[in-house]
Amino acid sequence: MKFIVALAFSNLTEYCELARVADECGYAYLAVSDHVVHPERIRSPYPYSDDGTPRWQPEAPWADPWVAIGAMAGVTQRIRFTTNIFVLAMRNPFLAAKAIATAAEISGGRVSLGVGVGWMEDEFELLGQTFRNRGRRTDELLEILPHLWSGEMVEHAGREYTFPRLQMSPQVAEPIPVYVGGLSEPALRRAARHDGWISDLHTTEEISALRAKIESHRETQGTADRPFQVIAALSDAFDLDGYRRAGDAGVTHVMTQPWVFHGGPDIPVEQKCDGLRRFADDILRRLEV
Repeated sequence: MKFIVALAFSNLTEYCELARVADECGYAYLAVSDHVVHPERIRSPYPYSDDGTPRWQPEAPWADPWVAIGAMAGVTQRIRFTTNIFVLAMRNPFLAAKAIATAAEISGGRVSLGVGVGWMEDEFELLGQTFRNRGRRTDELLEILPHLWSGEMVEHAGREYTFPRLQMSPQVAEPIPVYVGGLSEPALRRAARHDGWISDLHTTEEISALRAKIESHRETQGTADRPFQVIAALSDAFDLDGYRRAGDAGVTHVMTQPWVFHGGPDIPVEQKCDGLRRFADDILRRLEV
């Protein structure tokens, strides 16, 4: 069982200090969330709340994930980084590939890519991208990115994207793992084709059921023999016994904000860092025994 520190809603000026302490304490990952804008009136219902309202206020801080990861890589040595999640189909493929590759190389290969298809049609429109076929574009983009990262002269002629022979540098030295977020059947099938799945907030029982669906897709798609990560935010695991049950249910990584257990979500960064240390003493090290 490994732990991922979710940085969502933290002040951006806190990121590097939280990253430094998380690295020292032995956390596995830092996760950076992704939104570009928050329209005053959002037409699209948020899919993860009962009433369709987002869980955050318009002024909630959202970092550019790859700028933030580059900065945090400079103050850490071991900890890895992922996105939770990066809306790939909302971006120009070349700019996304360049940003991800740059972060991967600056960090010494400590980057994974957490992707989802997104839910806010308004945001797609503002960024000049089509919402309707975003799932199909995501799949094709995930095929394109490794070619762009190869450092070789490549071309592509697909259903959604076509480009002539070109070369992108820097070459990515090590493969970048891809973790897929989402709860729909297409999202679960997409996750089964890649390196892992990222949940929303769920109970252990719900995670177990969703993982079983993914494993069925992995069997069908011939990927069941490959390593696979289940990254879960748990609504019913807060102590050693709870995390052990989650591990038995197939969870490999728990995404959490440890300072919430030691003072709340909006405490000063010094107290957040103390919460990281206390959680590491109470949970991380005891799970390693």
